[in-house]
Amino acid sequence: MALQNLVQRLRQFRSLHKWIGISIAFFMLITSLTGVILGWKKNVELLQPTTRKGKSTDVTQWVSFETVSQSALRAIDSVTHQENAIDRLDVRYDKGIIKVLFTNGYWEVQVDASTGKALSVAQRHADWIEHIHDGSIVSELFKLIYTNYIGFGLLILSITGFWLWYGPRAIRKAKSH
Repeated sequence: MALQNLVQRLRQFRSLHKWIGISIAFFMLITSLTGVILGWKKNVELLQPTTRKGKSTDVTQWVSFETVSQSALRAIDSVTHQENAIDRLDVRYDKGIIKVLFTNGYWEVQVDASTGKALSVAQRHADWIEHIHDGSIVSELFKLIYTNYIGFGLLILSITGFWLWYGPRAIRKAKSH
């Protein structure tokens, strides 16, 4: 009786493993490919621009955020010829620069914090790849559902995969007694 119960559970786990695996395979492919790409973002300038260095890391010599913002807006306008709003400022004290990130198009302008001069204008492709990676490119609700589905799906696949490996051994052991 115990042997038949063990065999029946193994069949159930195999079916569960198969259907969960089929249902998350596409999402896992997207997540794994974008994850590999994101692992390289600091090493490939196309994905994320190399962080430049400013003239001074002494904060007392830096220009105001207003000056940095105006410089960045002029620089982005000269490249894209479109209006774009500032999303956030990313201060890099150790490099003496401020990265100005924009709301549209994943643009970044790196500004020398001591002179207010734009050092670099480039797109941050790693940002939109990250939004694909975590599902937030669709919506925040989708991101929550997507990450939970993949996370719990992998957990179930791990448990059922272990049982599919261990179950036949347990059955052989039970038959030999």
